[in-house]
Amino acid sequence: MTSIVPRITVYIASHNYARYLEEAVESVLRQTVDDWELIIIDDGSEDETHEILNFYCNHPKIKTYRTESIGLPSVCNFALSKAKGKYIIRLDGDDIFDENILLTLANYLDKDSSLALVFPDYYLVDESGEIFGHQRIPKLFSDDHLMELPPNGACTLVRTKVLKDLDGYRSDLGAQDGFDLWIKLKDDYKASNVNLPLFYYRRHGKNLTDQPMRIINARRELKKDATKQKLSSMRPIIAVIPCRKHYDFIEDLWNVSIGDHTLLERDIESCLNSEIIDQVVVTCDNSAAKKTVAAYNDPRLSFILRSEKSTLRSSSIVSTLKIVANKLDPQFNGITIMRYVQTPFITTETIDEAITTLAIGGADSANAIEEISNKIYRRTPFGLSSVSNDFGHLVGSENLYRDLATCIAIRNSNLIKGSLVGSSMSGFTVSSAESFFISSAHDLEFANGLATKKDD
Repeated sequence: MTSIVPRITVYIASHNYARYLEEAVESVLRQTVDDWELIIIDDGSEDETHEILNFYCNHPKIKTYRTESIGLPSVCNFALSKAKGKYIIRLDGDDIFDENILLTLANYLDKDSSLALVFPDYYLVDESGEIFGHQRIPKLFSDDHLMELPPNGACTLVRTKVLKDLDGYRSDLGAQDGFDLWIKLKDDYKASNVNLPLFYYRRHGKNLTDQPMRIINARRELKKDATKQKLSSMRPIIAVIPCRKHYDFIEDLWNVSIGDHTLLERDIESCLNSEIIDQVVVTCDNSAAKKTVAAYNDPRLSFILRSEKSTLRSSSIVSTLKIVANKLDPQFNGITIMRYVQTPFITTETIDEAITTLAIGGADSANAIEEISNKIYRRTPFGLSSVSNDFGHLVGSENLYRDLATCIAIRNSNLIKGSLVGSSMSGFTVSSAESFFISSAHDLEFANGLATKKDD
């Protein structure tokens, strides 16, 4: 008897998700199409996962494997090596398929042979499976021209051959497998998304997405590797640290010490530690700052005196940046990354991410942002009116963000038009510690305490 080759390979990656695993498997069995196979990988679970898998071990369309805590990206590559389907999709062991997800997504790939992948919207559910949000992804190429929201690693249907041609997933980072796939294919392959919620994404304390620094570090590494070639055509890359004598809550704020370094010294060192930045410029209306610059004796570091008028709160920083670019990038082909002494805990990695975010997204600028998790109101003649969505019923494309004023990368060509951010801006998130902004004596005292502990 000739075996039938499945059209779709579904694989479930599970590590200690016995509590949810049966529900995940049953959601595959309820699909409204039948031409699928299911691969279940137990990655070193120490709970009752094995007992759950015993329920399905004799099912003709299900195969089970055990790996020894090799991590999610390696599990994905293992599943890829076993897949027989033309298309492949991952379901995490704590999530749930809508019964029509395979029907809907496979039809998209069947109808358009140029598509490499397709992914849907999804519901957010709590530990007990109750829906508390709807994540709507902006429509690629229409609602989201910069394509800043990559698909999830899970519940995205991909052509198996394309994924194999791309050598699968990077296994050295341990996170951001969806972003890894996205940056590999977005420039050379066509993708699409369906604005229908077709799976249930469970949020609980054990989610990988609740490990922010692990995710942030993986994302940064992927961006850096993906933009090495692009950045070669976008040089020089100039870091500018604007300082002033007046108009902050204290005179010469740049020269105030927290921990063992002045605020200016902290900025200079975070910029000089970057392997991406070509030139670092300190620009200030107080020539005393030049002594701080000279102490480093680094050929990449220079000082440009700025006028006091350009430091007024009402003055645009564009004129100052244009003077710097005229001197170091007269063709205005490069990138400027602007740093602020008021945000002393920004790391070199964050500075680099501002630059790589700009390069990878094709925007005119890239800014550090934070998603607003509470309602925002405006005053009206009838009282307060909400200007943000109801966060009890999240809709992803309507989320609001705030500027963290930590660092911003811009194309120098913006400056020719008198603009800082240009016509399109992309964003990246930073940790809460890095977004700390010194705007008062109390903030300065608090920052000094944090820096002293860190230096000790």
